Amino acid sequence: MAFGQERKSLVVAGIFIVAAFVLIGKLMSVQVFDDTYSDRAESGSYRIETIHPSRGLIYDRNGVVVVKNMPVYDIEVIPKKVKDLDTLLFCKTFDINVEEFQAKMDKAIKESRYKQTPFIRQLSPEEFLPAQEQLHKFPGFYAQVRTIRQYPYSSAPHLMGYLSEVNRETVKENEYYQAGDYHGVNGIEKTFEEILRGKKGKRYITVDAYGRDKSSFNNGSRDSEAERGKGLNLCIDLKLQTYIESLMYNKIGSLVAIEPATGEILALVSTPFYDPNLLTGSERSKNFSELNRNPLRPQLNRALQARYPPGSTLKPVVGLIGLAEEVINENYWFACKGYYQLSARRRLRCSHSHAPNKNIQDAIEQSCNPYFWTVFRKTIENEKYEKQSQALGRWVEYLEDFGMGRRLNIGLSNENPGNIPSVGYYDKIYGEGAWKASTIISLGIGQGEFAITPLQMAQFTATIANRGKAIAPHVVKREDRMKYRELVDEPFTISAHDIEIEKRHFDAVAKGMRQVVTDGTAKIAQFGDVEVCGKTGTAENPHGDDHSIFVGFAPLNNAEIAIAVVVENGGYGSRYAAPIASLAMEMYMHREIDESRKWLEDRMKDANLIEPILKAREEKERQRLELKEKEGE
Repeated sequence: MAFGQERKSLVVAGIFIVAAFVLIGKLMSVQVFDDTYSDRAESGSYRIETIHPSRGLIYDRNGVVVVKNMPVYDIEVIPKKVKDLDTLLFCKTFDINVEEFQAKMDKAIKESRYKQTPFIRQLSPEEFLPAQEQLHKFPGFYAQVRTIRQYPYSSAPHLMGYLSEVNRETVKENEYYQAGDYHGVNGIEKTFEEILRGKKGKRYITVDAYGRDKSSFNNGSRDSEAERGKGLNLCIDLKLQTYIESLMYNKIGSLVAIEPATGEILALVSTPFYDPNLLTGSERSKNFSELNRNPLRPQLNRALQARYPPGSTLKPVVGLIGLAEEVINENYWFACKGYYQLSARRRLRCSHSHAPNKNIQDAIEQSCNPYFWTVFRKTIENEKYEKQSQALGRWVEYLEDFGMGRRLNIGLSNENPGNIPSVGYYDKIYGEGAWKASTIISLGIGQGEFAITPLQMAQFTATIANRGKAIAPHVVKREDRMKYRELVDEPFTISAHDIEIEKRHFDAVAKGMRQVVTDGTAKIAQFGDVEVCGKTGTAENPHGDDHSIFVGFAPLNNAEIAIAVVVENGGYGSRYAAPIASLAMEMYMHREIDESRKWLEDRMKDANLIEPILKAREEKERQRLELKEKEGE
């Protein structure tokens, strides 16, 4: 019994001894080897300063910097450390009133009393310099240097995108961001945000009882340097981009130019445009609001988002499908009567009288509506299909192969897929099997429910120039797309495929587009001895003058550039779209405009199509107000 009691005592004593050794070991670890707890004890005597990295620079295809950075200063606050503040002196120093100060302080307190949050944003070096000398008088306030974007050429705002402050949801979802940070919200800046933004650094700074900076904390052992964002090389040719912007000034529309052999987008212009520098700096919010109120919607990227019926510019593709489906051959002879007999009681008129079409080249040159209505009808009524719905389904597949009716994923996030009416669409409207080729005949000349973007027009034109090889268009150089493909959400492999149409058919259609320039509606597009090919179009516009459209490429063989232009309210395609496209092609290929064509350049630059639109809107508004006033009486 005594032995058992003694054994229990030894066990209890052993437990105490082991516990004592564990405790001693832990104390030694904490006091001698680990400074975590000493750091925590001192946490009230330092602050953490975030070092914001410079965003990566953006270059054009020739290495010209198109987006760079400039330093700005944010005044940040830790509300808990604001003591005995001379509010009037602070407001005078930073040129704000007391009401603004209180509103900003209330917002900072709501965010956090203990964390450093932005108070006054984006002071330029000139604005910050006089305030810097006074900053030590304002405990709890600190200067934080950042960089903002600067656009030395004030060009391509729709392509580059802009930065905006992150919201609460972004901060919650992504631990990289904190209140007051900026990120890309559209364009290149958004798609490549993770690549361009870089990596933040941190600096731990010892402060005294008044919150004033004293020295580096713990000899800088915890500091980390910021890593600058990676640069991006674009396919855009800045000289071409800015030149086209000068041609499109005071017009509503867009232009997309592609290098057919690579799919690289050489220019992407949307008008009206704006100076991208307006959306940087301390005036950003004010300028953003003004742009949003502009009735011409300058922030809309019409090259990717606006949709238009392609009109006659689609006729080369309609002809190619007819050749592929073997409902016509290249020498299909067609005598235009000046109309198309749609039914016993209905005739559709041709736009003009002309000689018989000996072949498809003549039909493209003359832009003969009855010819292409006939080709379309033959295609949809093709006897190799059991139903006309099957033929239309195949017709739509061809168009999708050419890049229509779907997003092309060029490296920007705001593409509109356009609209190619499907079998299901017509079944829903007319009933399954209750429609036929004559019901949807307008598709044969690119009208009706058909609507595509200027980007898609440029893509099908580049595919014709390539004689059937469709290469995915893109705005960032292939090398960078492949290097960073794991850091972006977009599908970044640059695909290519061959359209299921024989090359000889493309040769015939390309020659027809050449005839449009030599003998047809686009003679004005010819420059020098370059074999320019093209097709004019006029898109119907129920709200005013028709839209002027042109697609083309040059030269005829081994094309260097393919282009699509839409000028809203511009009338016939030959009036504005074709001359602008021609001048753009000449500038890209020759790097200058020949003296013999300076008159055309001046005419395009001086043309103001926006003023009549604004006057018409003002008159309409005046009439509306007059009517309202009369009704009030």
